[in-house]
Amino acid sequence: MRVTPLFLLSLLMGLNVAAVANATGSVDSCLEKGKKSFAAKEYTQAKTLFEQCVKEDPSSVDSLLSLAGTCLTLDQLNEAEKYFKKALEKMGKKSPYVSYTYSMLGDIALKKQKNKEALDFYTKSLQSNAANVNSLIGKGVILEYQEDKVGAAEFYRSALAVEPLNLIARQRLINLEPDYFTDAEMLTALKQRYAVAPDAKTLTEEERQLFADIHSAEQRKGIEYLKNRYTKIPVDYTVILNKGTEFEREILTLEGYNTLQKHIGQDAFNVFQRAGVPVQSIFSLRNMKGEKLFKEDSTLTKSGFFVYTEALQNRKAFLLPEESVPPTPARLEQISKRVEDLRNQGFVQISSSEKKMLERETKCFEKVLRQQFGLVVIPVTNKKKYYFASPNDQLDAKKSISYFYVMKERAKRNPNITVPNNMIIESLRYNNATLCLDDGLPLFE
Repeated sequence: MRVTPLFLLSLLMGLNVAAVANATGSVDSCLEKGKKSFAAKEYTQAKTLFEQCVKEDPSSVDSLLSLAGTCLTLDQLNEAEKYFKKALEKMGKKSPYVSYTYSMLGDIALKKQKNKEALDFYTKSLQSNAANVNSLIGKGVILEYQEDKVGAAEFYRSALAVEPLNLIARQRLINLEPDYFTDAEMLTALKQRYAVAPDAKTLTEEERQLFADIHSAEQRKGIEYLKNRYTKIPVDYTVILNKGTEFEREILTLEGYNTLQKHIGQDAFNVFQRAGVPVQSIFSLRNMKGEKLFKEDSTLTKSGFFVYTEALQNRKAFLLPEESVPPTPARLEQISKRVEDLRNQGFVQISSSEKKMLERETKCFEKVLRQQFGLVVIPVTNKKKYYFASPNDQLDAKKSISYFYVMKERAKRNPNITVPNNMIIESLRYNNATLCLDDGLPLFE
């Protein structure tokens, strides 16, 4: 939350009336100069003057709050917090500025992402003044962060009950409509958009999702997009609610929404083409999770819209049909730990070409090498794998066969490598046999 200079100026002017009765003329003069500088948006100079006021009278609540508010305007959060807390120490519990001060401390904590602390300050502010709009909105914001969107909506509604024209509360409440609307409210909203029959009595899951999709398109400035697309936007594409009032709001009709989706799908096609994607591959693009970007009707999915906006910023967030889905950070960490464990056990990492050599020399399928002959495979993506060979195992010669062949191959390039003995391989050599038959299955179990 941010205190606007205009709001803070009105508060500062009010504080001057509430100056401590025994304040010296010098402090009064100092405060007057500071408030004039603040009104002129000379915030650094105002801060210097208010610091002088506090120096002259450290117990002046007026001076402390004026200095704290100026520091907050300058985004000097630590200093603002210090002076607001000092002001609290000096003012009585019934001071009219208790609620304001706690509310500003809540804003500072919220800016510092200390949500629990901010919630406590906003609560104390509302205990002193239940109609503090800033604190009502602040609590709503924190509840949004906590995914309690219904609870957040209640606080925004309370803020609007006190201050009906508050744009912050009104916009945040609009943003949350799909989360807190009752079925009746949502059905009304769909009728306003000509998305359901006028006499519809019940709401289906598909209609509930449709409202969320249209609402999301409105919040993403879909109406502005259509207005830029057309010289004059067709009258059937939008509806104006509360026309001629302070609460006027333009919304998309179903026809406007469908037209918007088609235009954005066409734009996305062109953007991906300019990004170098072959035309025949565009409708097969996926996001980094492997989700399709386009629906069957050539409009974008929700994830597709995000990838499209990234492409507009020359950022690649899509996968071509031949590209594999990258592993998540959690999966990468899991793979890293597995690799480290294998290396600590003496396993040798081998290349994909060495794995192919194993299949060639043994005539065994990868599955057979893995299940019986000591090959360890760690999938990374659909097309990328890590391979490891088990070290020489005196107790189970079968499990070290892959390791034997790898060391034998490496010894051709490096004579210093010692190739371990393996009785199974020696027996196969004696009988002029291979480990697996021509069908890729093992000669023995």
